Amino acid sequence: MPPASSASRPSLLGVFGHPDDESLLAGGVLAQHAAAGAATAVVTATWAPDSHRAGELADALDILGAGRPRMLGFADARIPDSAPDRPRLCDAPLEEVAGLIVEHIRAVRPQVVVTHDAYGQLTGHPDHLRTHHGTLLAFHAAGLEHLYPQAGAPWQPDALYAATHPDSGLGELGVLLTRVGKKVLSVPDEHVTEAVDVSDCLDQKLAAILAHRSEAARERPLPGILSRLPAAERESIIATECFTLLGRRPAPDGAVLRLSR
Repeated sequence: MPPASSASRPSLLGVFGHPDDESLLAGGVLAQHAAAGAATAVVTATWAPDSHRAGELADALDILGAGRPRMLGFADARIPDSAPDRPRLCDAPLEEVAGLIVEHIRAVRPQVVVTHDAYGQLTGHPDHLRTHHGTLLAFHAAGLEHLYPQAGAPWQPDALYAATHPDSGLGELGVLLTRVGKKVLSVPDEHVTEAVDVSDCLDQKLAAILAHRSEAARERPLPGILSRLPAAERESIIATECFTLLGRRPAPDGAVLRLSR
């Protein structure tokens, strides 16, 4: 499938909790936008910039065309030594988390921001929830000059989307997660604003997921689960990315900038 023109793809900033979330949840959309010439970038809330997972993240972002890692450097809720000298993300003041995200929004100046959904994705990870809450605040604060004035000149993105999983789209993924003892928190189908077919860039998306080598080598994380599946089954799980519209720029016409063509 030929790439769309850059005019049909808005610039895109992903804000996610951990290295690998960007590839699993929005790797296809990031790759499609980059291929069309749109600017893309990713903010990652946890793990230190000098950790092994930061190096894996850099490799994944290079595959997706999403620039360099932008890491807030908080510790993972379940792995305190992921950032030994920093608080866990879920313990950090929400105002602080939001302010750091505002700084990146104003630096990148994206038209669209993508983050976790209100459940914290299927498994309800506390870092995903904290990132969701921080990004909600940051999206609305970034365009207001009297909020976080130290974070740069105001910039208001056009739309905020949450990556999500509809009830009807779980299929084998729900079974696989349950089998390794994880929660499965899907949303009603009507909550999905856009379902984006990313089958044209599955090789890129899978390569980015597997670039998170330490997770792919483990049994319970999703990169590891996906790495062990037959190709057809794996592709059926990762070929569609679903999103819920959470917010939009205040505008008289109420127009919404969409992720897909």
